[in-house]
Amino acid sequence: MTALDHLDWVILELLQTNARMPFSEIGRQVGLSQPAVAERVRRLEAEGVICGYHAEINTELIGHPITAIIRISTPGGIHSDRAAAHAASMREIIECHKVTGSDCFVMKVLVKSIKHLESVIDQLSPFGTLNSSIVLDSPIKSRIFTEDSAR
Repeated sequence: MTALDHLDWVILELLQTNARMPFSEIGRQVGLSQPAVAERVRRLEAEGVICGYHAEINTELIGHPITAIIRISTPGGIHSDRAAAHAASMREIIECHKVTGSDCFVMKVLVKSIKHLESVIDQLSPFGTLNSSIVLDSPIKSRIFTEDSAR
């Protein structure tokens, strides 16, 4: 586990809020020089704490207005590896989590229409029992992980 000090946490919070924030602006907010911020960020990247930088996309505006959650329960877990491999090959599945409990996988899916969702469900159905839910709203779409969250 990587030990983080308070300034590391503040830098992480700022980058989670705006990954394009210039190091000079981060430095101004935390009281460090731009090179000192750059060094801390490089260290956090090298240690694997910062795993990447991403753009958030409004999928509705690009023709994929429906988000759904699909849960799969594979019989006795025997199709688990095959189900995961198949899910990885499907462009509609943007997240796939192997979970505990009665389900084996929980997947987040982006589709163009209900018919498209039905096609995704049909492609996954050979791997086990499926349950699906269409997302109506996401009150917490993504949350910043803070120093307080880590306690």
